[in-house]
Amino acid sequence: MTKEEIRETYLKQRLALSEMSCSMMSHTISEKFIANFDLDRLNVLHSFIPITKNKEPDTWVIIDWIRTKYPDIRISLPRVVTKTRQLQNFYFDDRFPLKKNKWGLEEPTQGESTNIQDIDLVIVPLVAFDKKGNRVGYGKGFYDKFLAGCRPDCKRVGLSFFEAIDRIDDINTLDVPLHHCITPKEFYTF
Repeated sequence: MTKEEIRETYLKQRLALSEMSCSMMSHTISEKFIANFDLDRLNVLHSFIPITKNKEPDTWVIIDWIRTKYPDIRISLPRVVTKTRQLQNFYFDDRFPLKKNKWGLEEPTQGESTNIQDIDLVIVPLVAFDKKGNRVGYGKGFYDKFLAGCRPDCKRVGLSFFEAIDRIDDINTLDVPLHHCITPKEFYTF
């Protein structure tokens, strides 16, 4: 299947999930994240903020847990720059409220900028992924550009309510694969 076909199929399936199912699966995914990563070695974790209307996995469960248990880990959040099709990243700071953009995504409006080379782990949004760690996002390329600029040892972790598909047919050289993906049933390593 092509990215467009996969995107259409899996967005439909995700939108059909109940709020209760999304919440339960998000908690299971968060538990697997916590159990599988040595957070003692992290300095900076970058995470997407879930778009609620798209029923994305709830990263706030992980973010809030880290802020409580590992207050020395700095959390970086993205802001979409539509003109350049890139992400601008800021450290999460309670003094500056998040604001919804035109896609309904909460994002920082100001704060201390994150140096991309300081990021140790990125929690990556996705619609679907395959057994080789390739992902299908929303098709704008924001995260592929961002991930291409991260350090080679920066871990790329996807979160999904659905298991890996066999193959994405139209992967190209600009696509940046994941190192891991977490679903309610599995912890994948690629």
